[in-house]
Amino acid sequence: MSDASLLSELTDISIDAGARIMTLYERPIAVTEKDDKSPVTEADQAAEDIILARLAKAFPDIPVVSEEAAAAGHVPDFGNQFFLVDPLDGTREYIKRNGEFTVNIALIESGIATAGVVYAPAKALLYAGANGLGSQEIKVDAHKPKEAGSPRSIKTRRMPDDGLIAIASRSHRDQKTEEFLNHYNVRDIVTAGSSLKFCVVARGDADIYPRHGRTMEWDTAAGHAVLTAAGGTITRLDGTPFLYGKSADGLANPFFIAKGDPTAY
Repeated sequence: MSDASLLSELTDISIDAGARIMTLYERPIAVTEKDDKSPVTEADQAAEDIILARLAKAFPDIPVVSEEAAAAGHVPDFGNQFFLVDPLDGTREYIKRNGEFTVNIALIESGIATAGVVYAPAKALLYAGANGLGSQEIKVDAHKPKEAGSPRSIKTRRMPDDGLIAIASRSHRDQKTEEFLNHYNVRDIVTAGSSLKFCVVARGDADIYPRHGRTMEWDTAAGHAVLTAAGGTITRLDGTPFLYGKSADGLANPFFIAKGDPTAY
C-alpha cells in the first residue's frame, strides 16, 4: 500500500470513529475514572473499538497500541512499525462539550511518526499528513463524509518579526510553561484542547507549543506527523529528537516543544 493510500485509509477510519463519537455526544455523558484518575467515557471505548477493528482488517500485520487497551494492560509486542491510537483525545474537552477533542491515529516507523490523522468531529475539521506528502486540512462532517470539502494544503509559517504566537493547553496550562515562554519574544498566547494545538501550528496560525505536563505517546504522535509534514518539528526541551516506542518509559513522553519554524529560534 502506498503512503497516499495508507493516509486515505486512516482518514476514513478516523471519520468512522468520529461519527460514532458525535452520535454519543448528543446524549447525556456518563463519566468514570481510570486507575490514573483520568476521565473516560463510553465514546472513548466505542471509538477505539471501531478503530481497532478497521486497522486489523486493513493492516493485519501492523501492531496497534491504543490508549484504552493500554490502560487495561493490553499492549502488544511491537517492533519498528506500529500504530499509535488515541480514540478520543481531549476527553475533558468532550465532557465540557467545547468541541475541542480529536480522533488520533499515527503510523510509527523506527521511532518516527511518519503519517498521522487528527480529526475534530465536532468542528468538522480533519488534518492529515505524511512524510513526503505534506499536510492537509479538510472540512468534513462525520455524518456526511461524501460531502467533504476539497483538501487544503497547510504549511507552517516563518517566525514573524513582531513576535511569536504561542499556543498552550486549555486544560493543562502550568507555571513552567509560562516561565519557559518568558525566554521568547511572545506577543500573544492562545489556547486549544487536544491535538488541535499541533494543527494550529501546522497551519501557520501559531508558532510555538511547549509542553511541560505529562503526555503519552498516543497523545502526540498523530499531531506530530501532521506538524512535521507541514514543515515544523517537535523536539525534547534540550533539542534532541522526540521519538516513539519508549517501552522502558511505559510509553510516556518527555517534555517537548513544537515549533513551526525550527530554524528561527
